[in-house]
Amino acid sequence: MSTSAITPIDQVRGWIANAQRVVALTGAGISTDSGIPDYRGPQGVWTKNPLAERMSDIRYYMNDPEVRKLSWQSRLNNPAYHARPNNGHHALVQLEKRGKLHALITQNVDGLHQKAGVPAAKVIEVHGNLHRAMCMSCGWRDDMQVVFERLRAGEDDPACTACGGILKSDTISFGQALIPEVIDRALQVAREADVLIAVGSTLQVYPVAGAVPLAKRAGAKLVILNAQATQFDDIADAVLNTSIGEALPFLCSA
Repeated sequence: MSTSAITPIDQVRGWIANAQRVVALTGAGISTDSGIPDYRGPQGVWTKNPLAERMSDIRYYMNDPEVRKLSWQSRLNNPAYHARPNNGHHALVQLEKRGKLHALITQNVDGLHQKAGVPAAKVIEVHGNLHRAMCMSCGWRDDMQVVFERLRAGEDDPACTACGGILKSDTISFGQALIPEVIDRALQVAREADVLIAVGSTLQVYPVAGAVPLAKRAGAKLVILNAQATQFDDIADAVLNTSIGEALPFLCSA
């Protein structure tokens, strides 16, 4: 009698079923099905428009009013402000409802994990959230729509109404310091994982990419679900180069 071989995706589903503390690390690839392009992929924002990467650099942003004006127009037209969670986001909600999601580390700033239903307390946003605006001088923060109203009224580089400082999204740009407490928490939950699954990330951006080998050294099963190869494929217990929207719901279902 012949028996079917266990496929890698079945094996990963088994690891998750037997785990008590699954940690997900998500990158831009999980949100592409929601209409938000990634950054470094073949159709990525920075691949297609090198100027967009300059707008993400805090040095240019702070010192060049023209870069800020372009950045504000880019934000107004950013599909992330109207995007809805997709099957990948909802799959991680199901994992949380099963009591297995220990924490969710995300490099994304779109807020779609919380919008899907993952409790905010479990989401570690290492690069901030674009739905908030902030002042670089006094630390004022409010909903981004407050600033968008000023842009639609005709301002092209709105200043802080509290102190006159430069406003930007409450996200971490290149050259801007990460929040140590957030990074420390991300690395700590990685150490605590039974299974760490990296989803839709090139795993090139540090220090958060360091969570991957850290979890592996601490004894976690390491799963990488991404369309392209990553630098950690060789240490992963399973590499799934397949559709996130199809694979993740299967992996996370009971």
